[in-house]
Amino acid sequence: MTDIDMPADDAVLRDAMNRVRSEVGKAVVGQDGTVTGLLIGLLAGGHVLLEGVPGVAKTLLVRAFATTLGLDTKRIQFTPDLMPGDVSGSLVYDAKTGEFEFREGPVFTSILLADEINRTPPKTQSALLEAMEERQVSTDGVTRPLPFPFLVAATQNPVEHEGTYTLPEAQLDRFLLKLIVDLPARDAELEVLRRHAGGFDPRDLAAAGVRRAATADELRAAQRAAASVAVSDAVLGYVVDLARATRESPSVQLGVSPRASTALLASAKAWAWLGGYPAITPDHVQTMLVPTWRHRIRLRPEAELEGVSVDAVLGSVVQQTRVPI
Repeated sequence: MTDIDMPADDAVLRDAMNRVRSEVGKAVVGQDGTVTGLLIGLLAGGHVLLEGVPGVAKTLLVRAFATTLGLDTKRIQFTPDLMPGDVSGSLVYDAKTGEFEFREGPVFTSILLADEINRTPPKTQSALLEAMEERQVSTDGVTRPLPFPFLVAATQNPVEHEGTYTLPEAQLDRFLLKLIVDLPARDAELEVLRRHAGGFDPRDLAAAGVRRAATADELRAAQRAAASVAVSDAVLGYVVDLARATRESPSVQLGVSPRASTALLASAKAWAWLGGYPAITPDHVQTMLVPTWRHRIRLRPEAELEGVSVDAVLGSVVQQTRVPI
């Protein structure tokens, strides 16, 4: 089904979301898949974990993404000495009033860039759990809602492990997607150099021509439209069969949970809606399976020693699971 066949307002929303991708492309070259993943995460109401070596424009990508949506964004540099209150906020004594008042932490924003999230201890990482799951922060018996929308884009370096803390399963499970930010292809890297040679300043997105492409109301409507994409019982059964197959794989110690199944359904719906489809198909499920599940599976130690990768296991699961016709 094409945009022409869809209701006008739905087509307008989709065009706005696609403009977000093109606007981010004015600042970031060669990361179209990552930009699409961020957009899917936002449409599905989830969070995104970005994994890549330093220097592949992860921070710039998130800043440009927030700019095209006109959203407030804040950055936290996670370090070993970071405390939970540095993330969520804390009570501060006001000498004038003689009372304690709550001072909001950087989590009170629409897009939170959690830079190198694995460099802080689990105690501080857990400060994000309530915010990511409930969209709120509870302090001293008071619950404070976070703004709409709210997305955590966390980064981690897959190479350097000294001084890092492995993200616990509960933390990983709060991320809808894990996206691998690869090094750009030769042509893309050449374009990066051309832009810098021409005076491109990554700190000045306005000079790069990055403009707002969508409003908060359009984003809210797009989220509702993506959530309303139809799904048949056959496709639902396919998702369940895939999930069960991960639990039965000989290389897997811990397969995906029912929450992972619902996450795959949500991301597949967002991807189908962006493509103009009225219902999700097995192809949409297969496309979103690896980025939605790669961080939710724990391999057996012997499989890791043999060099088996999670992505390879998931690829095998897809090949061996019957596809509904």
